[in-house]
Amino acid sequence: MTPLPYTPDIEVIDAEESALITEIVEQMATQSRCAFERHRHAIRDAHAKSNGLLKGELTIHDDLPAELRQGVFARPGTYQVVARLSSAPSDIHSDKIPAARGFALKIIGVDGERLAPEIGGNNQDFLMVNFPALAFGTIPKYKRMLTLLEANSHAPDTFQRLVAGTAHGAKQVLESLGGTPGATLDGLARDNHHPLGETYHTQAAIRFGDYIAKLALQPASDAVRRLTGQPVDDVGYATLRDVISDHFAQHGAEYTLSAQLCTDLARMPVEDAAIAWPEELSPHRPLATLRFAPQSTAHPARQVYGDDVLSFNPWNGVTAHQPLGGIMRIRRAAYERSTAFRHSMNAQPRVEPSQSSDIPD
Repeated sequence: MTPLPYTPDIEVIDAEESALITEIVEQMATQSRCAFERHRHAIRDAHAKSNGLLKGELTIHDDLPAELRQGVFARPGTYQVVARLSSAPSDIHSDKIPAARGFALKIIGVDGERLAPEIGGNNQDFLMVNFPALAFGTIPKYKRMLTLLEANSHAPDTFQRLVAGTAHGAKQVLESLGGTPGATLDGLARDNHHPLGETYHTQAAIRFGDYIAKLALQPASDAVRRLTGQPVDDVGYATLRDVISDHFAQHGAEYTLSAQLCTDLARMPVEDAAIAWPEELSPHRPLATLRFAPQSTAHPARQVYGDDVLSFNPWNGVTAHQPLGGIMRIRRAAYERSTAFRHSMNAQPRVEPSQSSDIPD
């Protein structure tokens, strides 16, 4: 099907949105201050726990059709990249608790008009999670869900393991009856599969030059494809960090970055990130290959740099890849406030790397 052109009017902003964003950001700020008092160290509002920081390169394919030659992907070439692998909760918990996993990708040295020039640098960030839809796809739903998410995040580990186990059982029953679990149930029912074998998604839409898209990152090399669906055994507090570190001590990894172009705004909405876009309407199509060589992913200097110095923000990029929809709009305010608080409280500079060698080896 023919991809729909991007026009500014595809976003529909409710009259109450600005007030809701202010309320939500203040609620998140309160939780950040509480987390700082618990840890005596500021952490991210989401994806607080880092499981590894990687340096690699992204090679844009040289045979892309015209509709895929957009923005960063307009010309073939190779970029240096940095990636942060993480766990989604807003506090730091044992890996025994199943949770969504994150893959934040920073492409270094991207030319183009900037979405947020105040951030500095010339990088493009794409933030992805290992399931295709968000449990709270609109700002009002996010406001209602935020208290529940925060309560679960700060609950004792034993309670969180019970919630995840119950959700997993309910998901299996629903699937056995031919049903499709919603994004909320799917998110709560995450298995502790190896994070390097997962497929990661932007979940919400972005501008894709002349079009609209969602991006996905899929395992491509045998070393990581073998890990897809493989449970991690003997899970302890920081097992995911350890299995990622063990893998890259001996092996590299390759992933395929792909785009799913929007062809039907009714069935592939921009304003509700809880609705997964059907593959039968528009399949994911390869854009680039992401490669990581063997490396040390979690030694102290690199972990501190990733936790305290480095930032990832979906609005750190070029206008050709503007985030779209309410969830992305609220992230502009939420990520900026979180980053400013974290760097201020930890007395660390806010730095955008200009080359991968800025990341400690």
